[in-house]
Amino acid sequence: MKVAVLDINGKDTGRQAELSKDVFAIEPNDHAVYLDVKQYLANQRQGTHKSKERGEIAGSTRKIKKQKGTGTARAGSIKSPVFRGGGRIFGPRPRNYGFKLNKNVKRLARKSALSIKASEKAITVLEDFSFDAPKTKNFTAVLKALDLENKKSLFVLGGANNNVYLSSRNLKGSEVVTSSELSTYKVLNANQIVLLEGAIEGIESNLSK
Repeated sequence: MKVAVLDINGKDTGRQAELSKDVFAIEPNDHAVYLDVKQYLANQRQGTHKSKERGEIAGSTRKIKKQKGTGTARAGSIKSPVFRGGGRIFGPRPRNYGFKLNKNVKRLARKSALSIKASEKAITVLEDFSFDAPKTKNFTAVLKALDLENKKSLFVLGGANNNVYLSSRNLKGSEVVTSSELSTYKVLNANQIVLLEGAIEGIESNLSK
């Protein structure tokens, strides 16, 4: 599978990048994608929610009215959940929402996501580039040249590049990651995937194991 390589001005360099069919052209597994996205979103949850149950409410333990003769239901504590200010029944407690997912399933999910984007022609290959200093203006110029100003884009670098990362950090619609940080959710959440030439080998190496 061959894709034209563009420069940062959006011009065709005349070269082509070879994308592995085992990574970018498989039959997508929808259930693996679902599980991987579900795990990613679950891991984003803090799980710090908490409400007080009747044993944790501050209040008197005296019997608030006599047992019989009132014409209403018996009541033994002001902290009962049926009263205003009482404890909550089976309220939320701090918990970890994460769950285990096998490496092979996660790998299949990422390959499926990339294959979906490839079939939609939503993958662009860009020659490796860097900036002399972190400037949002420089990164915006790249987005404009690639016609990605009003689209969600995900730039995948072959390795850490602090100047490129910092230049993109203030832009809400763009994200920069390295090939080792690639996730199914981020791939599917972007309208266009921009792969730098140096990232292709890393992606195929990680997903071909």
